[in-house]
Amino acid sequence: MKTVLIMCAVLIPFLTGDSKQKSFYDLSFKTIRGEDFPFEQLRGKKVLLVNTASKCGFTPQFAQLEELNQAYAPGLVILGFPSNDFMNQDPGSNEEILEFCEINYGVTFQMMEKSSVKGKDQNPVFRWLSDKKINGWNNKSPGWNFAKYLVDEQGRLIGYWPSKVKPNDPEILELLK
Repeated sequence: MKTVLIMCAVLIPFLTGDSKQKSFYDLSFKTIRGEDFPFEQLRGKKVLLVNTASKCGFTPQFAQLEELNQAYAPGLVILGFPSNDFMNQDPGSNEEILEFCEINYGVTFQMMEKSSVKGKDQNPVFRWLSDKKINGWNNKSPGWNFAKYLVDEQGRLIGYWPSKVKPNDPEILELLK
């Protein structure tokens, strides 16, 4: 009898779809200009999410992200998430960060509101990206600025790359086709 109860406890959530895994499209966040940005509008597109910083050795990756944006939009949406989590490398306000990105790198892709991407104050988007119980497989939080996560057209997390992997790396480009 105990075996049957245990199997039911495991199978019922699976069969009813009642699990902890949350859809990417249930998420939303504020843009760097303070506007609501529901992720439902990203359905059918690939989404590259990157935690960014203005004063980091990897900051030049903004230029490569913008090149991807120009080459692959509208089928690819890039979301930049400024964060001051790593050695205070993005101390500015949302306005200062946006101005820096536009003036220095010509960024036209969507920048999001400055937030925390790790730790107890981790924003809900990066919590989804780095918790396999809700994204299906990945437990890696950003270890530094410019970690990259790729979500496919069906809202499934399909890739994670650490900071040293450039946005135009062949492995990323292959998944953008």
